[in-house]
Order: sequence, then C-alpha cells, then structure tokens
Amino acid sequence: MPVGLERKLSRYVGFGEPHISRLGSPFWSKTKRKIKEEVEKLAQQLLDLYAQREVTSRLPYLAPSILSEHVAASFQYEETPDQTQALQEINKDLERTEPMDRLLCGDVGFGKTEVALRTMVRAVEQGYQAAILAPTTILAYQHFQNFSARLKDLPVEVVFLSRLQTTKQQHIALEKIRTGKADFVISTHRILSSDVQFRNLGLLVIDDEQRFGVKQKEKLRELKTSLDVLSLSATPIPRTLYMSLASLKSISVIQTPPEGRFPVHIVVQKRNEKVIKAALQEELSRKGQVYYLHNRIGTIALVKKQLERLIPKIRIGIVHGRLNERELIRVMDEFKDRTYDVLVATTIIENGLDLPNVNTLIVEDATKLGLSQAYQIRGRVGRSHTKSFAYFLHGAKLEGKAKLRLQ
Repeated sequence: MPVGLERKLSRYVGFGEPHISRLGSPFWSKTKRKIKEEVEKLAQQLLDLYAQREVTSRLPYLAPSILSEHVAASFQYEETPDQTQALQEINKDLERTEPMDRLLCGDVGFGKTEVALRTMVRAVEQGYQAAILAPTTILAYQHFQNFSARLKDLPVEVVFLSRLQTTKQQHIALEKIRTGKADFVISTHRILSSDVQFRNLGLLVIDDEQRFGVKQKEKLRELKTSLDVLSLSATPIPRTLYMSLASLKSISVIQTPPEGRFPVHIVVQKRNEKVIKAALQEELSRKGQVYYLHNRIGTIALVKKQLERLIPKIRIGIVHGRLNERELIRVMDEFKDRTYDVLVATTIIENGLDLPNVNTLIVEDATKLGLSQAYQIRGRVGRSHTKSFAYFLHGAKLEGKAKLRLQ
C-alpha cells in the first residue's frame, strides 16, 4: 500500500480468523476480477430497477378504517411525538401514487416496530398482503408472537415462515401466501426463496436493514416495482444513509424515548470476578434477569460452570448460532418464562429481542465488538421502567480504536 494511504489500514475486529491470500497469487487476482464483474453487474441491475421505480405508480391508499383504529387503541403505551410524526409522514407517502421507500431511524427500544405494525395494517386494509423480513429466526418468531397477540380478535391472518418449521408447516404457509389467505407474513431470509409466491404483496418492512445485503433488500422489488418499502434501523449502514441524504429515500427519525424510560447506566472497566459477581447479585436481588455475552462457542459451557461456581443455585441457559433453530427458540421461550436467571449467549442476541425483565447486560470482552454491534447489544436492556445496567468489560489494557468505540 502506498505510504500516503496508510490511513486506509485498520485493525481487523472480529472473533474468527480470516483466510488470507498471498498478494501475487493467481487466486487473489481471480477473486478481485470476479468481484469487480459482480459489482458491475449488480450496479446495472440496480440502475434498471430504480429507473423502473421512477416511472411506476400505484393506486393511492384510501383513508384508514376501523381496523387501524382498533390496532391503535390496543397499544398499551402512549405514542411519543416522534412516533406520531413518523406515522403521519408514512400516511402521506401512502396517499401518493409513487411507491414509498422510507427509512425509519430510531434508537433501540424507541418504538419502531409499533410504527411498522400500523403501516402493515394500513396495507392490509387496502387489500394487499404485508410482509416483514427479519435478520434472525429469534427476532422473526418474536414478531410473530407479538403481532399475533395484537391482532388475535381481528379478521387478519398472520403467517410465520422460516426454516425452523417442518416441511409440512412450510408448505401450508406457502399455500396461504400464494392464495392470498395470509395477510401478514413474518419471515427470515426464507421469504427470498424462489418457492415463495405472493398473491398481492403491497408492503415490505425490512427490520434491522443494516443486516441485509443490497441484493437481498432488492430481491422482492424485482418481482414488483410498485412495492412500498419501509426499512427500520437503529444503526443504518452508510449506503442507506447516503441514499436518504441524496433524497433517493425518505427518512423519518424517532428521537424521543417512551415515557418513563431511564437511560442505560454503562460501566466500562477491567474484567474481574468481583465485578461480575456483584452485578449478578444486584440484578437477582431485584428479581430481574441477566444477559451474559461470551462470544466463543467452544468455551461457552466453561463460562456457565464458572458463573455457577460464583453464585451457587443460579439457573443458567445457553444460546449460540450452532444450536438448531428449534432448540434456540425453546431456550429463548424458557428464558422469557423466567426458567433461567442468566442467559449466556454469543452475539446472536444482538438484534431486536424485547424482554423487559432483563435489565443487566455483562459483556465479557467488549474490545472485540464493532461500534454498531456494541450499540445494538446495549439496546437489549433498558426496555422497561426499571433502571438498567450494561457492563462492558475488557482485558488488561484498553487502548486505540477499541477505547474510542467504548467511549
């Protein structure tokens, strides 16, 4: 690398060991050439897609009906001024003939999902199907439970689609989507498979849009250029922000926390057993639960034993990405039902989990987290009216970029 561009070098942050090619090897040249071709091809596809969207129109949405009123009335909190503003901006988009493409940006736990639910209800009122795409099975399953509970007394069919289900269950879900019986479809990447055929998809909500690649986000738009799209994010990726600033996407921001919400008390300090023990005891004494982040699957069982040694009789569950999805959901359900006091987990808990009884987070080695990741993980606590704590612990010395990120 030329000396003048050494600022482009940065330390690799991550838990795995990346495979490194030799610079002069044919493999490296082939990889570069292949990527360049792929990028050019994708850029051309995107250009065509955006050009088609520019000239596409759809019928404007009619005024909200009793269905929207019923869902709004069943919300157990008071809407924040920013939520109300975002809903008004979305409704204006829907009343136009141009398809909506809006980014809803808001801090973790500030109520983006509620805005998404109400927008999906608006689409269903117009006779469309509405879909929400979530990055993980845990998050998709949580949306399914919450949306089903909110819509249970209404004439709306909510369908869950994921690889978690048996072949028979997936087949039933696919049939409902194809025939239009499914009004709400809640899914993971499974929704992007070629066997998923919608009868009349009108709205796509992309939750935690920063977790999806460009190709994935545009896949459903290729099928229908008049599709309305609402992207949700607490930490939008630069491309999405750039598109919003360049007016290619509209942007709504939720900045006000829900009434009575306390900021998370963050502690950054050197890792030691005393701190961990005190944090656990403090949370357990007020009948709360704890997330304990340890991001190495190979040693996660040892950590469980260490914590049991620190506090005998403590009940601990374990989740990580190598568990099969059914087992993952089972442990999460048990944690939600308070079978466990502590959930020892990898960064699989990063996205969207909403468990108000969990108000202490302990991160064992915070220097390995990227900024967006640390921010998302911090958002797993502080989702109720209880004061919450996040302990970002580190090894011997905190310096460089890791120090800046934690600051």
